[in-house]
Amino acid sequence: MGDGGLAKASIGFPMSEPIPDPLRLLEHLRQEGQQGLAVYFQQLRQRLARIVAFRLDRRLGGRVSESDVLQETYVRAAKRLDHYLDQAEPPPLFVWLRMELQQQLIDIHRAHLATEKRDVRKEIGMFGFADPNGTSRAMAYELSAHMTSPSQLLRRAEQLAWLESALNQMNDLDREVIALRHFEELSNEETAQVLQISPDASSKRYLRALKRLKEISTKSNPSDSVQ
Repeated sequence: MGDGGLAKASIGFPMSEPIPDPLRLLEHLRQEGQQGLAVYFQQLRQRLARIVAFRLDRRLGGRVSESDVLQETYVRAAKRLDHYLDQAEPPPLFVWLRMELQQQLIDIHRAHLATEKRDVRKEIGMFGFADPNGTSRAMAYELSAHMTSPSQLLRRAEQLAWLESALNQMNDLDREVIALRHFEELSNEETAQVLQISPDASSKRYLRALKRLKEISTKSNPSDSVQ
C-alpha cells in the first residue's frame, strides 16, 4: 500500500479526531486490522518523521528519503500487527510503531553503511541505535544546527567533533533519555516505556542528564559553547 493508500484508509473514525484511549484503539485495530493501522499510522506520521529526521545517519540523506523509511516502517508494522494484538498487554501503539521504526533504521544503516566496510554490529547499542556513536553524533548535529553564519559554518565540523566526543562521556542511559525527551519529543511516560524503567526513574534520569549536559557544554571547546 502506498502513501496514498495510507491517507485514504478509513475505519469510521475521523482522522481529524484525537487517537482514542488505548482500549478503544486496540478494539478498532482488532476489528479493522491493517486498514485501521493505516489510519492511526497516518495520525502518528509527523511524530515518527521527527524520529527519522533525528536518527537517520546524515550520510544517507541523498540515498534514503524520509517517506521511504516511513512507508517501509508501515509495511513492517502491518506484517506484525497480529503479533502486536496477540500480546497479553500490548505497549501503546506509538511506542510499538517507534520500535518498528527503530528496527527499520537499523536495517537501513546495515544495508548502506556496511558497504563502507564498517562493522555496524559494533554500533548497535542497548537501545537499538548506534551508541555511543550514533546517538552522540545525532545530538551533536542538532545541538550545532543553530550555527548558520559563514564564520560559524567554517567551525561547524570542529564543533561537531568536539560535541560528539563530549557527549560520549555521558552515561548511555542518560544520553538516551535526553535524545528521547528532547530530540524525539517523547513524553516522560513514553520514554519510560521505551527504556523499560519507571516513569519516576525516567524523570529523575532526565533532570540529572540535563545537568550533566549543561556541565559538558560549559567546558572549554574549540568553538562556541552549546547554549
